[in-house]
Amino acid sequence: MPFASLKEECLAANLALPKTGLVDLTFGNVSVADPERRVFAIKPSGVSYDELRSSHIVVLDFEGNVIEGTLRPSSDTPTHRYLYQHFAGIRAVVHTHSRNAVAFAQAGMDLPCLGTTHCDYFNGPVPVTRGMTPEETGGDYEWETGKVIVERFVGIDPLEVPAVLVRNHGPFAWGPTAAKAVETALALEIIADMALKTLSLNPTAPPAPPHLLEKHFSRKHGPSAYYGQ
Repeated sequence: MPFASLKEECLAANLALPKTGLVDLTFGNVSVADPERRVFAIKPSGVSYDELRSSHIVVLDFEGNVIEGTLRPSSDTPTHRYLYQHFAGIRAVVHTHSRNAVAFAQAGMDLPCLGTTHCDYFNGPVPVTRGMTPEETGGDYEWETGKVIVERFVGIDPLEVPAVLVRNHGPFAWGPTAAKAVETALALEIIADMALKTLSLNPTAPPAPPHLLEKHFSRKHGPSAYYGQ
């Protein structure tokens, strides 16, 4: 099967989501792309994680045509597809409704960079998008969601800030592999929990200073990275 490894990677990442506590019910999905072949695999819509199998995973091309699979792909598929088309260098996308990240999305607030845990994963605040218009939600809603995300990243490198909060909706995260994208989605939820607690104690807590942000981000990312083996 030409897409067997892609589907297996996608399956493993989707099955990891409920183990992390990032999803309730079926509120979440992971996709994995092969940019050279311009295809991606994604969880089918509404299938429970207990029942999910590799044979259920749907493969589409970057134009949205189903290449392999008999089930309907996730309703969020157009958003994933738009991100693959516009964020060069990403190979997997995770969408959840994880509760703390959703709280910031519903509040319409960027997730502020308050400490080193945040700095280790994101080179600055995690941005929240603007609200969507009636025309956007009434049209090709999921495709327009992708547009709103990409619009918010003008001036922001999506490889350095690999997540977003869609206003009134929830988080999307991405990465170079499905496992890394799931890790980033989990880190985002942990950081959101920390930020909520911090701001409840001190609503005017200042952001981490730029030199601390630069140190912690650069020691894990880029040519000067030295964290880990």
